Amino acid sequence: MPLIAAAILFDLDGVLADSTPSVNRAWSAWARRVGLEPEWLLPRVHGRRAIDTIRSVRPELDAESELATLVADETTDNADVVEIPGARALVSALPADRWAIVTSGLRPVATARLVAAGVPIPRVMVTAESISRGKPDPEAYLKGAAELGFAPADCLVVEDAPAGAAAARAAGMQLLGLATTHQAEELEPAALIVADLTHVIVRVVGNRLEVSPR
Repeated sequence: MPLIAAAILFDLDGVLADSTPSVNRAWSAWARRVGLEPEWLLPRVHGRRAIDTIRSVRPELDAESELATLVADETTDNADVVEIPGARALVSALPADRWAIVTSGLRPVATARLVAAGVPIPRVMVTAESISRGKPDPEAYLKGAAELGFAPADCLVVEDAPAGAAAARAAGMQLLGLATTHQAEELEPAALIVADLTHVIVRVVGNRLEVSPR
C-alpha cells in the first residue's frame, strides 16, 4: 500500500546529496584543532545543527566563531559531493509547491551542496539559521510544513539520520527512512525504509502524492 501525502519534506545530506567526504574532512580538521579525536566526533555530527554539536562537545569555546570556520570549509569543499541515487529525478518530477528541504545545515552550505550534486534548489528550504531548536526537536519540520501550507499530518519526511527521524515523528509526520548513512533499525519506527531514492516511486494523483516501494 502506498504512503499518501500532500507534500514531501526532504533532509539534505544523506537524502538528496552525498556530502560525507566533505563533512568528514571539515569536522576532522576542526576536531584536531580543538583537541578532539575525529573518530570520536564524527558519529556525533550527522543530522544535527553544527552549532549544537560545537556547544555540546566544546562548550567553553565561542560557538559562533567556530561555526564560521566550519561553514567556510564546508561551503568551498564540495568537489566530490554527488547526488544520492534517484534524488534528482524524484524531486524534478514533483510539483514545485509540494516539496521542501529541511536541513540541519546552514543555507550557504546547503546551496553549495545542491549545486555540486546537480539537485534543484526548492522554493522552500528550512536551514539551521532559520530555527531556534535543531533536530531532534520538531521545529524545523513544522516550519517546513507551514511554509508549504500543509498540516503536519499531511506531510511525509524523508530522513537518513536518527535525530531527523525523531524530529519527523515528534512533528506527527509520516517517515520514509533511507539507509544511506545509518542502519535501518536506527531509523525505526518508520512507515518505510529503503536503501536510496531509486527504490521508491512517487505518483501525483490529483492533489495527493503516492509513494510506493519499487
